Amino acid sequence: MSGICFTLNGRPVALPPGASPTTSLLDWLRAQGLTGTKEGCAEGDCGACTVVLEDGARRTPINACLAMLGQMHGRAVRTVEGLRGPDGAPHPIQVAMAESDGTQCGFCTPGIVMSAWAHARQGGEVHEALAGNLCRCTGYRPIVEVFEKLEHEAPTALLPPAPMAPATFEAPGQVFHLPTRLPDLLALRAEKPGAWLLAGGTDLGLRVSDHREVPPEVICLLNVPELHAVERRTDGLGIGAAVSYGVLLDLCRQEEGFAPFAALLARLGSRQIRGLGTLGGNLGTASPIGDALPPLVALGAAVRVASVRGTRELPVERFLTGYRKNALDPDEVIVSVFLPRPRAGAHLACEKISKRHDQDIATVGAALLVREEAGVVAEARLAFGGVGATVVRAAQAEAALLGRRFDAASVSAAAEAVAQDIAPLSDWRGSAAYRLAVAQGLLKRLHLRATRPDIAHEVTSFAEAV
Repeated sequence: MSGICFTLNGRPVALPPGASPTTSLLDWLRAQGLTGTKEGCAEGDCGACTVVLEDGARRTPINACLAMLGQMHGRAVRTVEGLRGPDGAPHPIQVAMAESDGTQCGFCTPGIVMSAWAHARQGGEVHEALAGNLCRCTGYRPIVEVFEKLEHEAPTALLPPAPMAPATFEAPGQVFHLPTRLPDLLALRAEKPGAWLLAGGTDLGLRVSDHREVPPEVICLLNVPELHAVERRTDGLGIGAAVSYGVLLDLCRQEEGFAPFAALLARLGSRQIRGLGTLGGNLGTASPIGDALPPLVALGAAVRVASVRGTRELPVERFLTGYRKNALDPDEVIVSVFLPRPRAGAHLACEKISKRHDQDIATVGAALLVREEAGVVAEARLAFGGVGATVVRAAQAEAALLGRRFDAASVSAAAEAVAQDIAPLSDWRGSAAYRLAVAQGLLKRLHLRATRPDIAHEVTSFAEAV
């Protein structure tokens, strides 16, 4: 029986057989004396535990507190200690942080440095790169200045990783399976219907890091190539269930019609969460406030599931059956999701109302698609999250729009009808009345987005408000 093997800071690491595969990467690193990686929250919120996965030319920041050792098998991980030069000198990013007064207590600094190192390769907006790192004492101005001054590092051509062999890691009371073929995965699932199905682990990982659960059996999906497939079609996108949100975000930014979905994905967690989290995982957990679920319903997405008995496909709105419940049979796994491309004349908005812009749970989520044809509404798909046990299609509101002009009067009537479609609960994130008002207001904002592109539709910073 072999042990978990991966590359750490450029050097191969082989764990002895019997090492717990569900130990968090954070706990293991600190036990090895690599204490630059900190534990701040153990929930993936603060970024103090940020490390980087090196995958070819891509650098992906992740939360080490949510990643399990078994998930690292065959991968390359870099920690803040791995940035020092051959002579032990600090990395230029570390020097810049110090010289710009970007650190005070220093607890958060190693995680911020790792996010900066990834950002130097990945690029994009500084706000987006920093959204997953919390600094309690320095203030972000000098840190932002360091990120803005980073020189872009061109990717270095690297050989693709060698094909992975299937692996099974055992520890007392635990078995961790890493299949590498879809038929093998399906056979495992049929044999072990009670095992955890683990992809990115940004939800299940909390049960280990925060609640200290020790799962007896895990089937990890990360090394099955079929679950990482991406298919570009004229009518939409096929997305493998284990494709990360980070990859999906890049794809939606490039593909016509998916810009509103991309804007929402950019607010889903942080770069660290998007580096691990997957669309299949969001469907599997079936949370009523899963950020990606309302857009899937509004787009009319279909999920493909498979077992040793065969393959079947069903609309996402039928796949989600209740509070954290879905239509998967015990022997099935999610293979892929097909996202239809919005047709000509469609107006699409993907919204998330939360107390913070980033790294927060939605009070209300919404994805609203209205398509005009020959001057009237020919299609309306209005999906809301956070207002029921699962994502809700607003059927009465849709009926109020269909066949009518997409104008203020029809939108007002549809907004009134939303009250017949949803019956939200009150909790500490918002009252039922607030959630209803938000849902109605988002429908009106869709109309403004479509008819008044010359005005600001939302304010996301103080500078925009003054």
